[in-house]
Amino acid sequence: MFEAVTGLLQALDELGIRYYVGGSVASSIHGIARYTQDVDIVAELRPEQTHGLAARLGSAFYADEGQMRDALRFGRSFNLIHFASGFKIDIFPMQKDAFHAGELSRSERKVWHVDAGSSVEIVAASAEDTILEKLIWYKRGGGVSDRQWSDVLGIVASRPVDWAYLRQWAASLGVAELLERVFAEARSVLPSDD
Repeated sequence: MFEAVTGLLQALDELGIRYYVGGSVASSIHGIARYTQDVDIVAELRPEQTHGLAARLGSAFYADEGQMRDALRFGRSFNLIHFASGFKIDIFPMQKDAFHAGELSRSERKVWHVDAGSSVEIVAASAEDTILEKLIWYKRGGGVSDRQWSDVLGIVASRPVDWAYLRQWAASLGVAELLERVFAEARSVLPSDD
């Protein structure tokens, strides 16, 4: 896993492609660490950069340039698979809206402890943006994913969060009711920051 992640991040940096890591990696950094089977990366990748990315990843990854271009055209994710480890990295194209543009600008370098003895410096979404994204995925999945919900609770149990910021965006992202449920659960076990 370590080699897969560092290899991709090096390629992104060399090409000047801005990115941030979200999903379970971001929630592990900001909350309670847990094992993940993949890494979710949101990248500001342009179609003309796909050739360079595929070339830099070379023989170490399954990285199909045509698949990348199609995914960008239709605004969907694509996979990179590290041959040596079989580890999968999901690349999500950057959505062109105010929330995601802000998420990119608010992301910052953090150390991710990949496994015992291995860590890597990555650009991760903020704790608040990770909470909002997790709530969006929780809602899309029908509100039944214990994993998404526990990731959110792990973040709010581990650090102070900006509830005003969360409420502002939760309303426009359609997850305000879920956020209030998180707030109620967090308030029952933690002193309020509000």
